[in-house]
Amino acid sequence: MKLYEQDNTLTAQHVKADKQADAKVPDGLWQKCPKCGTAILSKQINEFATCPNCHYGFRISAKQRLKWAVDRYSDLDEDLQTKDPLNFPGYPAKLHASQEKTGLNDSALTGEALINDEKFGFGVMDPTFIMGSLGTVTGEKLTRLFERATEKRLPVVLWTASGGARMQEGILSLMQMAKVSNAIAQHSAAGLLYIVVLTDPTTGGVTASFAMQGDITIAEPHALIGFAGRRVIEQTIHQKIPADLQDAENLQKHGFVDHIVEREHEKELLYQLLKLGGAQDGK
Repeated sequence: MKLYEQDNTLTAQHVKADKQADAKVPDGLWQKCPKCGTAILSKQINEFATCPNCHYGFRISAKQRLKWAVDRYSDLDEDLQTKDPLNFPGYPAKLHASQEKTGLNDSALTGEALINDEKFGFGVMDPTFIMGSLGTVTGEKLTRLFERATEKRLPVVLWTASGGARMQEGILSLMQMAKVSNAIAQHSAAGLLYIVVLTDPTTGGVTASFAMQGDITIAEPHALIGFAGRRVIEQTIHQKIPADLQDAENLQKHGFVDHIVEREHEKELLYQLLKLGGAQDGK
């Protein structure tokens, strides 16, 4: 018994918790994978920003993605700015903050790019710009992307990442679903290739329209893909849904996704698909 008492005394005297420990740990030192729970030292995360354990791709900006996804690119339509059509309270300030943070005019970066010798039109939705929400400017930029690609007979690669339609633009935001879809239909009718890369998260009206209209649909590991959120679904059907219902792997199992690719291999796969699409187009 005395031994235990000595241990307890030692613990009480010399192994006290440091109440200021949290303050001594720099912010951002560690990141936790939201899928597998692995704690990762931030400086050990590579340029692809993926979990070393499960290969989940962390949410990154459009410009971060393009650093490793393509060899060269030129952006277009960067002069477009929303007019705040509904005079929504606080919306101009939110837009300005997102523009300052991302360097983008809205939630998508579009233009033309090269991977090796393959030229294509591209679009990258940015989840750090008001959650990648679909507004009138993003819809206009994506529509112009497909129209320009149809005119130049270019394939299109679109990386989707969105929380859905932008509530601050109401019905005008929802109209972008049909607008972009019509441009995609014309691109398809011209016999041109459209590749979608679904990233985390792809939800709402984006999933209900152009994210599911590609000729080839790729997804990143464990990406959240769906229409409504888990809470909304469960409140509607009054029952719990499986934890993996909206995971990319489950969508592949049910035929909504053609292939799941880790970011490290994404560029090479896209090159192979673009080259095959170009050969079929007679290039």
